[in-house]
Amino acid sequence: MTTSAGLLLWRARDGVVEVLIGHMGGPFWAHKSDHAWSIPKGLVDVETDEELLIAAEREFAEEMGSAAPGGESIDLGSVKSGTKTITVFARSGDFDAGAATSNTFTMEWPRGSGRIQEFPEIDRAEWVPLANAERYLTKSQAPLLERLATAISASGETSP
Repeated sequence: MTTSAGLLLWRARDGVVEVLIGHMGGPFWAHKSDHAWSIPKGLVDVETDEELLIAAEREFAEEMGSAAPGGESIDLGSVKSGTKTITVFARSGDFDAGAATSNTFTMEWPRGSGRIQEFPEIDRAEWVPLANAERYLTKSQAPLLERLATAISASGETSP
């Protein structure tokens, strides 16, 4: 079983809660939108919740090109995606989605061509209203949105 850690930023603009998500890079996702977005995350090898949060912040910086804003984090728990466990933390803060620059990966493309190409892990990031985000996030990550809405409501910061 592999583990990923992620950090989901959220903000409230004009009474609307938005979340920052990234469109997955590479040729498979290039022309897809529905369920082709992800919370900034990455594979980690850690054991404690404190290490998971540190790893989530590191993975956010790698996928978005700069550090996440500081602040308190909410543990949204974990979801399963195939053989992977994804643990996600949420944090209220702002981030310039248009300036996101992801790390890259290499793969043979087209398959069987022998040609190795480089692609960004996240090819763009956007703020999406929380109410619409389920349409875009991969299905395995969607339950995290309801957990975030519940946590925001419980905190009294704003109404989702």
